[in-house]
Amino acid sequence: MQQFDAIWINANIATMTDNGQPYGAVTQGVLAVKDGLIAYVGPRSELPECDLLATPLYDAQGQWLLPGLIDCHTHLVYAGNRANEFEMRLNGASYQDIAVAGGGIRSTVAATRAASHEQLFVLAKDRLNSLLAQGVTTVEIKSGYGLDLANEQKILEVAAELDKHHPISIEKTFLGAHALPFEFANNADGYINAVCEMLPELNALGLIDAVDVFCEGIGFTLAQTRQVFNAARALGLPVKAHAEQLSLLGGSALVAEFAGLSADHIEFLDETGVAQMAKAGTVAVLLPGAYYFLRETQLPPIDLLRQYKVPMAIATDLNPGTSPLCSLLLMLNMACTLFRLTPQEALLGVTRHAARALGLVDRGILAVGFRADFGCYNISQPAELCYQLGVNKLKQLIIKGKEVKF
Repeated sequence: MQQFDAIWINANIATMTDNGQPYGAVTQGVLAVKDGLIAYVGPRSELPECDLLATPLYDAQGQWLLPGLIDCHTHLVYAGNRANEFEMRLNGASYQDIAVAGGGIRSTVAATRAASHEQLFVLAKDRLNSLLAQGVTTVEIKSGYGLDLANEQKILEVAAELDKHHPISIEKTFLGAHALPFEFANNADGYINAVCEMLPELNALGLIDAVDVFCEGIGFTLAQTRQVFNAARALGLPVKAHAEQLSLLGGSALVAEFAGLSADHIEFLDETGVAQMAKAGTVAVLLPGAYYFLRETQLPPIDLLRQYKVPMAIATDLNPGTSPLCSLLLMLNMACTLFRLTPQEALLGVTRHAARALGLVDRGILAVGFRADFGCYNISQPAELCYQLGVNKLKQLIIKGKEVKF
């Protein structure tokens, strides 16, 4: 007789697997967990023999179970905000005016450098709590608001502490090549050399899961990006990039050349880049929040990504400058309304494909052997999560097989 730690019955289950049904659905199904993993998912009639009287039993009453949501692109650890710049822009100020007034990314860097570990931890924990309440169970956190060794380390250490002390699982990405700090004004090559020197030190401390670069005309060149990628590869670290957000430089193709995890933003991505991403298995991470907040007009090449079967993930891009939006549920709606993804594509983008964008093979779907991360939502169909804004239908959240309060 098999033993389980808990069983959910009378559940509609969106497994997000390829079982031939939309959303990988199992209607009126059962899900059982053991030792933090899914031990059974399927019809009640095929549940292995077990002692139901000795096993905690949850009656889902026809509600839907979905995999724990994954926010695979955030800049969640930072201090300060840029609401003043938001107001300045709406009153007619240009980006140059804002920069002269001390705004832009430098203002966030200054605030983050001035903040203590403890202050950054508290600020980031509040943001994580908001995501947790939506059913988010895994979040990627990038550095990039320190731009020197001590402060990049501080940000990554805060991310590591959050991973230890918060229910959400954290993936840590080193984004030292985010912007040019004032100490290296007009010396981008010198700063990239410094970034490459930071990498082994931070990696030796166990603070890096992946390496990112902002490859763009206002960021870093292809050659500079390649230099960082080579340094990451020498340490066995996977790479990704902010690419093709504002122009077509070929950053996505470079990520694919390095068999990278993802190319993110990608509004200006062309068919050549899409084909190379498909061949390399690189995920396209769509960031509709930044597209919306910056009032962009260039849409990502959704039809090409579909044609070449490139997995599409969706994330908040939570940051104080271009996407101060702490709602992955809002991103689901934006991906559908702004980018015309189907609800199934959008939900795959925050579960199965988001896990792939982080190189995680133990979550993102509801299947035997995968982490028992899932939410129970009082919805009539999965598409409802993409459809309605401002109403949170999450009723129960499970992480590693244990109920989590939110």
